[in-house]
Amino acid sequence: MPVAQSDSMVEYTDELVGGYGGRRSDLIHILQDIQERYDYLPRPALERVSERLGVSLSEVLRVATFYAAFSLKPRGEHLIAVCTGTACHVKGAPRLLDAIRRKLGLADGRETTEDGKFTVRDVRCIGCCSLAPAMTVDDKVYGNLGPEDVQGVLESY
Repeated sequence: MPVAQSDSMVEYTDELVGGYGGRRSDLIHILQDIQERYDYLPRPALERVSERLGVSLSEVLRVATFYAAFSLKPRGEHLIAVCTGTACHVKGAPRLLDAIRRKLGLADGRETTEDGKFTVRDVRCIGCCSLAPAMTVDDKVYGNLGPEDVQGVLESY
């Protein structure tokens, strides 16, 4: 559910930017704090950051879209990150990702389930090459997975 611009969002963003001294160099930290509060980066908050820092909205969006840790859309309760780096890709990550998307009923282009329970993303590396193919659900790592393992992992959530 999108966050509408509200006085509380404006006040929070103003306090946040002010707390960092209104320095452009703190843009990433400001975006991290906004995402921590709202679980994604709502457009009204990004617009306010742009105004308060005196930088273009396109610059704020460029930073927000460069880093995979940021999300411009609301995310599900649980974040699934499937590694598609070289080791995982070679050992079957595309089949694993496909099995997860099928199990959750995610059509092409969709990342978040209708019920808001899961968001699925492919990432370039999670640093677990020896466990390839691997994925994380929230902060828990699962490795040496095949499509047949998907149901068991997802059922625990």
